[in-house]
Amino acid sequence: MKPTRRTVRLSRLGRKRGTQPKVVALGGGMGLSASLAALRRITGAGDLTAVVTVADDGGSSGRLRDELGVLPPGDLRKALAALCGDDDWGQTWARVIQHRFQSRGDLHEHAVGNLLIVALWEQLGDHVQALDLVGRLLGAQGRVLPMSAVPLELQALVKGHDPSRPDDVDTVRGQATVALTPGEVQSVHVVPHDPPAVPEAVAAVLDADWVVLGPGSWFSSVIPHLLVPELLDALTETKARKVLPLNLAPQPGETDGFSPQRHLEVLARHAPKLALDVVLADEAAVPDRESLTDAAKRLGATVELAPVARPDGTPRHDPELLAAAYDRIFRMHGRIGPWR
Repeated sequence: MKPTRRTVRLSRLGRKRGTQPKVVALGGGMGLSASLAALRRITGAGDLTAVVTVADDGGSSGRLRDELGVLPPGDLRKALAALCGDDDWGQTWARVIQHRFQSRGDLHEHAVGNLLIVALWEQLGDHVQALDLVGRLLGAQGRVLPMSAVPLELQALVKGHDPSRPDDVDTVRGQATVALTPGEVQSVHVVPHDPPAVPEAVAAVLDADWVVLGPGSWFSSVIPHLLVPELLDALTETKARKVLPLNLAPQPGETDGFSPQRHLEVLARHAPKLALDVVLADEAAVPDRESLTDAAKRLGATVELAPVARPDGTPRHDPELLAAAYDRIFRMHGRIGPWR
């Protein structure tokens, strides 16, 4: 049953003071995994929900999607692994579900977690129930939901996709292709054009204290959430505050040459009514702080700079540093909420 405004308000009022904030994180792939690994350190297991894109069409996920007509399970599996605890049970199960078979046969490169998730979908006939069951098996410190109940095809308008026609705009189809496309991605959309949102994902956004959008592949993991009408409506209407953690570097192919502020401009083009509260960036990844501040202001947001990159110099977020940044933002920028 789709949640009403009244049920959402009642669930807010029913929360005891002193509990932790309810957080919803949206995205896909390794970017969402990094965010979840940080957020599980500062939230309770019942207060963290991941809403995951379902447009992947490559690798093991793509093969299962093509053969069985199911949602691509790969990004959902990665999110579940990121929510596993640091104890022996959690880390053992995280390794198991991430394990990929190596063979000369049909199982080659299939991930154990993908097969487990799809098997439970077929057994139970319910995406959410099956993912909740996997989460309980793993001891996941949070909940994982697909953003839509149908597999989506990502399509992009790309300028200069064919190097011999640098000024022409072509349509590129498929998330795996879009993520590595040559040329400049102008915009993306999904097929079907009006996909249904998972009701539990909409309810989680409406009931949240904070929504985290990103980091991750901008066109193939972050923006697709804004292309599901019911989910975009919930993101626009929720009373939750919204933080956008920026990537540490442009992604080869998809966002080559993008400045931090350009990421925000692209986001605004796809969802002009969406307002943000905080943009989080690593200071070392922001060469032009003034331009980023101006771009954030146009979205209603302030900029928070914090060291969130791994100290080894790779463009990846450090879970402990990112957790500290989120915790500071939630405390400094959160309204007087029920968790205080």
